[in-house]
Amino acid sequence: MNDFQRQWNTFLAEFGESRKMVLSTSLNNHVTSRMMSIIQQDGIFYFQTDKTFRKYYQLSGNKNAALCMDNIQIEGICKEIGHPVEREEFSVLYQKCFPNSFHNYSMLKNERLFEMIPVYVKRWIYRSKRPFQEIFDLQAHEYSMLEYKGE
Repeated sequence: MNDFQRQWNTFLAEFGESRKMVLSTSLNNHVTSRMMSIIQQDGIFYFQTDKTFRKYYQLSGNKNAALCMDNIQIEGICKEIGHPVEREEFSVLYQKCFPNSFHNYSMLKNERLFEMIPVYVKRWIYRSKRPFQEIFDLQAHEYSMLEYKGE
């Protein structure tokens, strides 16, 4: 296993199988953001939404989106992959991690499931009180840890 894959696996293990994150989408120079319940499986991020919502409309016209929380930024390409309950592996994990959302929304007729394939991930890390940017370029399979000096 190369250094990139080792570091990526470490990041995914630390991220875990779910988080609440801000999802940002845009269309026609209009950007919007909202909190979402996110599932992570094998390095792919999943979320569900109603097909009548603004984020669905924006994603239909622009597949590029970003997730953010704490010190983590994730840029990726989104794709609608069906109804949430049609994906058993997702449904089991979503119900485990977000039981109220699962029971309140996942079975509604208008709900749609999206996957986000990450293309760029940046995380700020502090070592000995010094800031570093940990960067994963998933398209190039490149990993870097750069000290931020603010020059």
